[in-house]
Amino acid sequence: MVAYPTPSEGRPVNIVLFHSAYGLRPALHAAADRLQAAGHEVHVPDLYDGRTTESLEEGLAIREEIGRDELLMRAVTVSGPLSEHGLVYAGFSLGGSIAQNLALADSKARGLLLLHGTSDLADDATAPGLPVQLHVADPDPFESDDWLNAWYLRMRKAGADVEIHRYRGAGHLYTDPALDDYDPDATERTWAIALDFLADLDAE
Repeated sequence: MVAYPTPSEGRPVNIVLFHSAYGLRPALHAAADRLQAAGHEVHVPDLYDGRTTESLEEGLAIREEIGRDELLMRAVTVSGPLSEHGLVYAGFSLGGSIAQNLALADSKARGLLLLHGTSDLADDATAPGLPVQLHVADPDPFESDDWLNAWYLRMRKAGADVEIHRYRGAGHLYTDPALDDYDPDATERTWAIALDFLADLDAE
């Protein structure tokens, strides 16, 4: 796990940021740098034990090899000791799915920031007052309109305060400069909105 300590005084937002199926690539470190520069403390776990990939197919194969339950266990092992005073869970694509699962299971969670991905949730899931912000391509091959509508309604039913921001024409993982999906304008808009979201949590 890589930790990026905050350079500022006061009460920063403490963030755990999970990588996509591609592994802990430079784009994740760049994202952590942005968050740290804004005064937040950022933890970037490596759920793939150092493995990264240049193709989605290889990344999904690593995910299947490790298994969903083991990935969640690794994520809990990292985030559990950090959660006493309230974490913001964040993630990219697969990491967003993991972040959502952990946030909904943590009554002390301060927020949930999702980029490029969501997860299903149980009918009895509860997240009263949890601030949630999702950034996703429009269209996105992994997040269809029907899925996002159903996801939004179920998150609202759980009590979460949800925002969805969509980026027309962007690729799925549009914030990663090393991928064909990359969209620099959508990336900058995403981070401007996300940093405002986190600043509001910091003010609470």
